Amino acid sequence: MKIAIIGSGFSGLSAACYAAQAGHEVHVFEKNSIPGGRARQFKTNNGYTFDMGPSWYWMPDIIADFFHDFGYKPEDFYKLVALDPQFEMIFSDGNFEVPQNYDELRIIFESIEEGSGKKLDEFMEAARYKYEVGMKEFVYKPCHSWWEFFSPKIAKSAFKLDLLSDFRSYVKKYFTHPKLIALMEFPVIFLGASPKNIPALYSLMNYGGYALGTWYPMGGFYEVIKAMHTVAENLGATFYFNHSVDRIDTENDQVSTLLVNGTSIAFDAVIASSDYHHTETLLAEKYRNYTQNYWEDRIFAPSSLIYYLGFNEPIPNLKHHTLFFEHDLDIHIDAIYKEKKWPDEPLFYTCCPSKTDPHVAPVGHENIFLLMPLAIGIEDDEATRERYLNQMLERLAKHVGIKDLKSKIDYKRSYCVSDFIADYHAYKGNAYGLANTLGQTAVWKPAVKNKKLSNLFYTGQLTVPGPGVPPAIISGKIVANEVHKLNLKQHEETV
Repeated sequence: MKIAIIGSGFSGLSAACYAAQAGHEVHVFEKNSIPGGRARQFKTNNGYTFDMGPSWYWMPDIIADFFHDFGYKPEDFYKLVALDPQFEMIFSDGNFEVPQNYDELRIIFESIEEGSGKKLDEFMEAARYKYEVGMKEFVYKPCHSWWEFFSPKIAKSAFKLDLLSDFRSYVKKYFTHPKLIALMEFPVIFLGASPKNIPALYSLMNYGGYALGTWYPMGGFYEVIKAMHTVAENLGATFYFNHSVDRIDTENDQVSTLLVNGTSIAFDAVIASSDYHHTETLLAEKYRNYTQNYWEDRIFAPSSLIYYLGFNEPIPNLKHHTLFFEHDLDIHIDAIYKEKKWPDEPLFYTCCPSKTDPHVAPVGHENIFLLMPLAIGIEDDEATRERYLNQMLERLAKHVGIKDLKSKIDYKRSYCVSDFIADYHAYKGNAYGLANTLGQTAVWKPAVKNKKLSNLFYTGQLTVPGPGVPPAIISGKIVANEVHKLNLKQHEETV
């Protein structure tokens, strides 16, 4: 089959690799000048290298599985470094470092709350089970029907997976100290909803992070994109950068051609790794899976205000990853989901990769990435962005002990809601796709297959299995397999 893939983020690159490995002719169209989508990278004239998106390398086994499928190992392409501490959390009454070594983490838990070391063991053992079932079986389902989940192992596991419990209540069964609760709730923020609206199944995130460790690929997260791009090209996939797909044309209830940069090109099948909602706008309305009202009713994960900053001197007392949690998590979450406004007391995250990787900043300088979760669809003028930058810098300055931190900046670039829309056609500027609430899990996510066109498929963070780098990689594999099954079916029908 001649297959078109729209977009070259993690899911598009993954789909390209698996489809090419299966023997198909693969053509990848990317509207931007380099692969990666939200995981792009840029370099500045004064010597900084910034990853634009993902910075947490968790679930290393899932990423390694991808490379193993093609006869490679991650270390064939990049060097992984274990971060120790994994990250630091800043609270109003003190700081908390998460060590790489689990036994050390257990000791810290016990020092904060008597008996919590044993509770941590119990929590992590349950989380390990969920991880092994969830990340090895659940997430590889295309989710056409609930019947896919009626295997003996999954049926036997149903109670232990805590599908119907909420994450917050689940955590509070184990811990009572606010710092420990915040630490255990933090990973599910990546899933785009309040811990009270996330199924307890996702304690598997705690195992995938705290137990398996937090890593950094030297050179930046973009090294993973470069590696996947290389694998795809080695398998025969062809890439076209600065190529926008402007329309999806149909004939006889099938996609017939794509209009790319004004030229119509015929394909046997299309995999859309682009924003799901945007992809549907490229179709005639009668061929869309979902209405505009459907998208309006979805619960989206947040957008973000991001600042890429260069500082002209080293910043002391700062770890590779730092979470500023001096304020109430629920107040910030309510600003995102209920009030849909800029937060009054924001939490934010700081990444300083130059603490680990000297090549991402000039000698004697520091590379810092600030990220603050935001409601989707809000106004993000430059004056508002700057006001929140000042707030974040004040808190960062207090933490590191530098009074006039802003004066040390020698590079600054902001990125926010309107930029996500412009660069990725992201629905209302979302950064992470749909929230992984119970009502938006598995079969209740947007379908991987168009219901009216037999050869149009969707992959990425707005469909199964959901947001995050490992799920996006898995999503590409799921959909490439669905396209290959279509090809086999067509072949059987013609024989």
